[in-house]
Amino acid sequence: MDRGEQGLLKTEPVAEEGEDAVAMLSAPETLTEEEQEELRRELAKVEEEIQTLSQVLAAKEKHLAEIKRKLGISSLQEFKQNIAKGWQDVTATNAYKKTSETLSQAGQKASAAFSSVGSVITKKLEDVKNSPTFKSFEEKVENLKSKVGGAKPAGGDFGEVLNSTANATNTTTTEPPPEQMTESP
Repeated sequence: MDRGEQGLLKTEPVAEEGEDAVAMLSAPETLTEEEQEELRRELAKVEEEIQTLSQVLAAKEKHLAEIKRKLGISSLQEFKQNIAKGWQDVTATNAYKKTSETLSQAGQKASAAFSSVGSVITKKLEDVKNSPTFKSFEEKVENLKSKVGGAKPAGGDFGEVLNSTANATNTTTTEPPPEQMTESP
């Protein structure tokens, strides 16, 4: 390895909470006994200030919770407010506005595309229905239908069907007529 790569790979240890910071500081440079004593006093003072600030912060948080309780503000209400404010902040950003505009335009284009596809399919189906092949097929189906169904009227209202059914059940015959045996429903 060349010297430039060694510099990139070499890392300095980072002092973590609870480690002896004085030992970390004295390693790179040599300190006199007086300087070390001064640093120890400063370290004790800073640790004491941190402890005091932690106690003050805990007292302030307790006071805040008491005020919120008296005002009737619950954690759920705060959560809802935070979400609403967060959403409002998101919708106010330029990125959101640009994205929503782009999506809106894409939706309009997709809607137009689907509409044109639907009209094209409808036109194609009409062309198929009007084609000679389809008309020939339709005539063959009608012929087959008339051969199978006989010379019955194509329609009939509901009342006629009920009357004919009632008349058929009122007649008591032991053997059904031959037309009924060959027909299928």
